[in-house]
Amino acid sequence: MDLRCAGMLCVLCLLPTVQAFTQEALKEVVLKQLGLSEVPKLHKRDLENLVIPEHVKNKYMSLLKRQRVKRRALPSLAGILRGIPGHTGEVLHSDTTTRQKLMFDMEGRIPKNSEVTMAELKLFKKPLDRTNLPAKQSHRPVSNARVSVYWVQRQHDGTNRTSLIDSRLVPIRESGWKSFDVTQAVHYWLRNRRREPMFLEVWIEGERAGSYASEMARAVRFTSQDPKDKALGKPELVLYTLNLDDYGSAGDCREEAAMGKSTCCRQKHYISFRELPWAQHWILEPAGFQAFRCSGSCLQPPRGPRRPGSGQRSCAVASSSALPIIYLARRGNHTEIEAAEFPNMIVERCSCVTDG
Repeated sequence: MDLRCAGMLCVLCLLPTVQAFTQEALKEVVLKQLGLSEVPKLHKRDLENLVIPEHVKNKYMSLLKRQRVKRRALPSLAGILRGIPGHTGEVLHSDTTTRQKLMFDMEGRIPKNSEVTMAELKLFKKPLDRTNLPAKQSHRPVSNARVSVYWVQRQHDGTNRTSLIDSRLVPIRESGWKSFDVTQAVHYWLRNRRREPMFLEVWIEGERAGSYASEMARAVRFTSQDPKDKALGKPELVLYTLNLDDYGSAGDCREEAAMGKSTCCRQKHYISFRELPWAQHWILEPAGFQAFRCSGSCLQPPRGPRRPGSGQRSCAVASSSALPIIYLARRGNHTEIEAAEFPNMIVERCSCVTDG
């Protein structure tokens, strides 16, 4: 570990143990990691008609995939498999993108006192109908389509806000089930404690720029939620949950423990970039994240003549993981869209450590 990352780790290990995770402390860490002296000063034109370049999107999705592979190796993902059937949806077409709307009832689907450790959207790709392929071939063959899943949040003013959740390349000529990680969307839904259903959108685009790639992507068809679609394999939302009565005390704090003293545990602490004035305009993805913090007390070792100099044991970060982001940066007189990751931003495990 280099000195820069070591310094970051020291700062972030301290932050989750204090009661106030201040905006200034978080801003300082974010700017330091990105090598910025101050928050980017953006103009209104910088925020209009933003298009995330393909190479930036690919880098971001690569960072997300690396995070998910790491997290799936953790024992906490051993859970209960629950399928959630969908309801009537519709498929919208545009010149370059096919969008499929999905709606899932969530009421009563997540057991009380449980944690959703992972959620997957399962879509069944229909066999290729060659009549949907473009008549003219290109000298540059196209084998895949870009399939992205967005969470759609209904605003009070009637508008919708969409957040990119997962994206991958899907072979055009293959059929069968395709899975997408939508854990982040379910966590957003839970944080807002909404009684309404969860809305997702599936976007099917060309794997690269150009009309031929877009036409090839339009040949990709997934079974929809429309009852008129008689194809087998309706869209499913699959949840993996953990019963906190059995597992919560081992690592995550119980809700009642947050009000008083408890043994060392990991406490939920959600950070919303959309609600931070200094971050809401230039950090594009994600909208926020579950950072967690370490909370609680530790059993202290006995003191006596045979145990001189024993340090106090305190609850601290034992392991952490990085947070991938997409953000806007000022480079001279122009603005660029970039992808990066913050190391040690998400607390994975807390433990009692001896000071000094």
